[in-house]
Amino acid sequence: MTKAIQATRVRTSRKKSFRFIDLFAGIGGIRRAFEKEGGECVFTSEWDKFAQVTYKSNYPNDDHCFVGDIRQVAKDEIPEHDVLLAGFPCQPFSLAGVSKKNSLGRAHGFADLTQGTLFHEIKLILEHREPNAFMLENVKHLLSHDGGRTFDVVRSTLVDLGYEVHHRVIDGAHFVPQHRERIIIVGFKQKSAFTWDDLRLPTPGKRMGGILHQTDGHEPVNSIDGDRYFNHELHQVQPKYTLSDHLWRYLQGYAEKHRKAGNGFGFGLVDRDSVARTLSARYHKDGSEILVAQGLSAPRRLTPRECARLMGFPESFVIAVSDTQAYRQFGNSVVVPAISEVARILVPHVLTHAPILEIGA
Repeated sequence: MTKAIQATRVRTSRKKSFRFIDLFAGIGGIRRAFEKEGGECVFTSEWDKFAQVTYKSNYPNDDHCFVGDIRQVAKDEIPEHDVLLAGFPCQPFSLAGVSKKNSLGRAHGFADLTQGTLFHEIKLILEHREPNAFMLENVKHLLSHDGGRTFDVVRSTLVDLGYEVHHRVIDGAHFVPQHRERIIIVGFKQKSAFTWDDLRLPTPGKRMGGILHQTDGHEPVNSIDGDRYFNHELHQVQPKYTLSDHLWRYLQGYAEKHRKAGNGFGFGLVDRDSVARTLSARYHKDGSEILVAQGLSAPRRLTPRECARLMGFPESFVIAVSDTQAYRQFGNSVVVPAISEVARILVPHVLTHAPILEIGA
């Protein structure tokens, strides 16, 4: 084993139906969905040290291998598994990432010699371990990047490895009050009857009132958070989340400047009846894409707990890092109930070929 691999001990007697590995794991949103369907996580890789803190705080009893940089691990050290899961880094394929790299004169996509090669780590693992199935998640614009050629490379690579491949763009707004379109790519080593028609996508109808702190005296006390985000005695969000008058004037001026120029740039103001824009990893900078209206006062940012709710994480989810890191992590995460629905229709096709496992007998 490489030195990067670390493990702690835990005992369990639960029956598990299949084994999966969690690559580019972030804070464990994809894992949460597949554990709900009876899977056992046998390997995790996440290279951001702050995301590791959050992940391990929410899975403190893991006894499997947890590595940082997947590129430093020999593929035969990765355990046998039935499903490979990966929210592989999206920056090289996103519009924002492409724009930034172009402005710096740097390559992007598969020409990127750093992040752009991480998909090939997935390829090597699939090639070596040949799991029954995989699920990959990325930004919607993976489909259109480089005129569609990047996605063609991704898909043809997976097909060449012997997988039957399906993809679908799913908007998180079916499950949470946030427009968040992501491409989901699934594949099966054996011919399957998998179809996206089995998805149950609720009619979008969730509103921000369902995730915002309740200032009418009904906000539940969260023993994990205490008063970190919400003052339960005064029934109000902690004042540090309200924008300064200076920042609020700047954002209004910036929006007006672009409005006059015919551009769509500007802040996104929400109330309890709104559906939010996409929460991004840059939310910690000024919170401009989702600002909560506060009457005549300056608006406020979402608190990290509200961000967790907006991504579909439960109240029991531990936020063990600073606000800045929490905003980055939730902005990079998945909408958990959306992935849960994908897991629900994917797993039965895995169980056709995966043995039932007895863990910790």
